[in-house]
Amino acid sequence: MPSDSAAASRHGDNDPRPEFPTGGEFHFIRAEYTDLPQFHRGFGFASRGATGNGWWMVDWPDADQHFSMGVRRLTRIHTGDPRHLRLTDPHLFDYPWIYATQTGWWGLSDAEIKCLREFLLRGGYLVVDDFWGPEQWEIFRLTMDRVLPNRPIVDLAHSDSVMHVLYDIEEKDLTWIPGTRHLRRGPGGGITVQQPEGTAPAWRAIFDDKNRMVVAVNFNTDVGDAWEYADSPDYPEAMTTLAYRYGLNYLIYSMTH
Repeated sequence: MPSDSAAASRHGDNDPRPEFPTGGEFHFIRAEYTDLPQFHRGFGFASRGATGNGWWMVDWPDADQHFSMGVRRLTRIHTGDPRHLRLTDPHLFDYPWIYATQTGWWGLSDAEIKCLREFLLRGGYLVVDDFWGPEQWEIFRLTMDRVLPNRPIVDLAHSDSVMHVLYDIEEKDLTWIPGTRHLRRGPGGGITVQQPEGTAPAWRAIFDDKNRMVVAVNFNTDVGDAWEYADSPDYPEAMTTLAYRYGLNYLIYSMTH
């Protein structure tokens, strides 16, 4: 671990992976999408069973597995194995809840736009996470305007039912959740959190015509890292706890509304 950074130890690639049944009421579905060509990034995850590359893979598979273990432990939802599917995969419609990370760099094709729109209009729920700053926000906003034209992205109010459907998320919890890149090891060995300059967390949403929340927007915050490093002693426990509360509220809302 570098002396100037407290980047938490990754869940070891050689560690035994948690086992899940192949069938369940809930499967964590990570959305595979096309990157904008100018921002495309490949990840060397072939050893973990990856068949593709791109920004969609960030935090995979540990975040997916850790969150799924939390669902299994903290709810009565029968939890199956995490999966990842292209946005154009017809099996996407078999699942109510999908997750997409780094959506400030996606460049969805017309076919991906059409499928995502149909997924949301048919009752699906999308969680987007870990994108930062005005440039990435504008890319995301313009993409969602193609997916759901004339559907505004609004700030979540503390009174919104998604904030209380399972856990009561307080106004003080509308804070940012750090990625491991925001952790620093101090002179005494303790871990400090350094918020990026000029970033303010935003918890936002898109609602459909029936006022049902269909997209949860985690902006300037990194819920996925909090799940990924849930088993790391270097990652702040309070932030992992908060990330699980948000994720579980999103999930329960999606399955009950």
